[in-house]
Amino acid sequence: MTCYSRITGTGSYLPPNRLTNAQLATQLAARGVETSDEWIVARTGIEARHFAAPDVTSSDLGVEAARRAIEAAGLQAADIDLIIVATSTPDMVFPSVACILQHKLGIAGCPAFDLQAVCSGFVYALTVADAMIKSGAATRALVVGSEVFSRILDFSDRTTCVLFGDGAGAVVLEASQEPGILASDLHADGRHVGILCVPGHVSGGQVVGSPLLTMDGQAVFKLAVGVLENAARATLAKASLTEADIDWLIPHQANLRIMRSTAKKLKLPLEKLIVTVDQHGNTSAASIPLALDEAVRSGKVKKGDIVMLEGVGGGFTWGAVLLRY
Repeated sequence: MTCYSRITGTGSYLPPNRLTNAQLATQLAARGVETSDEWIVARTGIEARHFAAPDVTSSDLGVEAARRAIEAAGLQAADIDLIIVATSTPDMVFPSVACILQHKLGIAGCPAFDLQAVCSGFVYALTVADAMIKSGAATRALVVGSEVFSRILDFSDRTTCVLFGDGAGAVVLEASQEPGILASDLHADGRHVGILCVPGHVSGGQVVGSPLLTMDGQAVFKLAVGVLENAARATLAKASLTEADIDWLIPHQANLRIMRSTAKKLKLPLEKLIVTVDQHGNTSAASIPLALDEAVRSGKVKKGDIVMLEGVGGGFTWGAVLLRY
């Protein structure tokens, strides 16, 4: 019998320190950087974000989201037989956040690894988990997106430091006789490495290059809108569905203008667009599962709904997953 995979539980976690635009502007002013709530909202749609405390890591955030997803699925941590964590801000160079998170869940033995595709990471990780379940390599996968992007921000650059936040989201993906993940479409183009990156690395006990995020915002915007539309249409075609079949669009929560533009290109009313970027900022690989969990727990996304997830990020990477919740 053909095996499929289906999301059976979602969870998310935000660190308690919520920082509004006005509060962030005050902090930046002390550094000699000028910005305002009006400036940030007009360009991004972001009103607030959450920053983790200095001693809180991606695995700390991720394990909270994971526990909530496992509970929502009606499972115990010991039932999980695959862990994939999408992150660009790991606790350390190695071992992986997934292995650290596995230990914090109190389990051992199942495969656990990180996946690095920046803001597309959760879409990539979900696709990998789906393939492993379909192949029989796993039956209950925990897929987590967790980030502490506040650690890699240049707070002297107002064009980037106002965009990002910290947080984690997770789903449990289980083997099913009914299709859940309907189709996916993944891409990357390394020619665009330089438009969004953290170019530093560790060598000989020293950081070589810059350990802070740099971005060409205009180049990212221009590229993102086009590739998101193409990935969504390719995924729909693989599932033999059309835009009219989509109940909810949950894109990577980077910029409200990009998100609305994508919805418009897919001829979707804005009422079908799930938006959390206004309160979370851009949480990179965590943004899609955070938004999905909020949509599920608020009652917007219901069993049987067709949901399009799509992400775009540094690499340059992009992709989409179409699922029946």
